[in-house]
Amino acid sequence: MFERPHHGGNLGWAAQMAGCPAFSLLDFSASINPLGPPAAILAAIESALPALHHYPDPEYLRLRQAIAAYHHLPVDWVLPGNGSAELLTLAGRTFANLDCTYVVGPAFGDYGRSWRGVGAELQTIPWEVDQPWPWQKLRSPSEITDNIATQPQKRGLILNNPHNPSGALLARKEVLPLLPHYQWVLLDEAFMDFLPPEKEQSLVPHLGEHPNLIILRSLTKFYRLPGLRLGYALGHPDILSQWQAWRDPWPVNVLAEAAAIACLEAEEFRQQVWQWLPPIRAALQKDLASLPGLLPVTSQANFLLVKTAIPAPELQLELLIKFQILIRDCLSFPELGQDFFRVAVRTMADNQKLTQALASIMATAKS
Repeated sequence: MFERPHHGGNLGWAAQMAGCPAFSLLDFSASINPLGPPAAILAAIESALPALHHYPDPEYLRLRQAIAAYHHLPVDWVLPGNGSAELLTLAGRTFANLDCTYVVGPAFGDYGRSWRGVGAELQTIPWEVDQPWPWQKLRSPSEITDNIATQPQKRGLILNNPHNPSGALLARKEVLPLLPHYQWVLLDEAFMDFLPPEKEQSLVPHLGEHPNLIILRSLTKFYRLPGLRLGYALGHPDILSQWQAWRDPWPVNVLAEAAAIACLEAEEFRQQVWQWLPPIRAALQKDLASLPGLLPVTSQANFLLVKTAIPAPELQLELLIKFQILIRDCLSFPELGQDFFRVAVRTMADNQKLTQALASIMATAKS
């Protein structure tokens, strides 16, 4: 018996609910790029198969060099990981020494998992997704509470940009002034790759000026490789060497290593995605907004958060049973609950199947 998922992409649970094989489902619950993976990355994985006879390089020098060159950083400012989940667990250990870490909620659920696992204090700054971002509270966190984290050296901050689950893009000029107010700042840029260079707001170019800043990046979402578990941390060598000392050896397998290097070389694919995503996302948002009872939130990522008049778990179940379509309910985000669901941006044909299915359900509910 599968439990209700806390993440997107739980096809086992969804197939059980829908009464169909998992391969029959149309999955909008996981925000994965439908255009990938590029053929060159699959070829790189295949060419690395003979390396399965050997252990990976424990220092991952070739992989770190590739990531460092891509971001114009020294090699010792790079730490590859077994997806963002492993790196978040390591971050939790660093932040556990603080009195409190602040995170704007709703927020990615793995922050809570990682902090709880090491007994670290995590406090949510609530944010209504249709309201301005709470910059003032982040600049003056000592005003949030009278007895927690009143000194900069005792508090931390987690931000993700673009924000998950809303897709809001935080301006670099707004984020940078926050950094001196915290001992540690963890910036999760898992979806930043979906923005072209002229629009992205990454803080990677500012790492050298801020030794208290740690940035997480993901290769699995943009290149459609979630099963390989690919991510990396960028930050000051002192903190990354501490993380390396804490963790188990060989966290990244040789196939994932080969795929990661190929990902960073896939410039033509990146250009293709940057041209494809904005118009198809806008079309999906327009179609969803045209349906009664649905209100999508403007997003700069490859997903849309949608407010719904029909409770999201009911809508999710009806889509599964009647149409074999899986959307992400937002029950794991306490601030959103049953009033919201989230969908990935997929191909035009898939998006039309979703909106047609939702239109059918909304029409039935209205009648």
